[in-house]
Amino acid sequence: MVGGGRECSLAGALGVVGERWSLLALREVMLGERRFDQIARNTGASRDILAARLRTLVEHGVLAKELYQEHPPRYEYVATDAGRALQPILLALMAWGDRYVTAGPPPTVFEHDCGAELRPELTCGHCHAPVAPGSARLVRLGQVH
Repeated sequence: MVGGGRECSLAGALGVVGERWSLLALREVMLGERRFDQIARNTGASRDILAARLRTLVEHGVLAKELYQEHPPRYEYVATDAGRALQPILLALMAWGDRYVTAGPPPTVFEHDCGAELRPELTCGHCHAPVAPGSARLVRLGQVH
């Protein structure tokens, strides 16, 4: 961790993906957009900012660049295992936005493999009960540096 503050995996994760354009770029990759121009168009990010965010995501192993054209060299972005592991987080953040930020019906809706509209829910990996506010207790707290 750079500087002071509490040692925390959340802080570390936010250092990699916790910026608007990074999250929107990840959204686009998860939706199947792989090329820089498509990602730029669909996020509204300036080209220089988007290039920097994509570079960070590649450097941290969230995305990988794959060559799709040799002359001139052109690359597309694909999610790695680390990137795909962020999909439930993106879906949960989108659901939060649907509930607390967006007026009217959700602009984007996903369907689960079971055929029902997807409503992401965090559950305990042990008992599979929903993790509701107040249902988790702190066991270990990172040090403040």
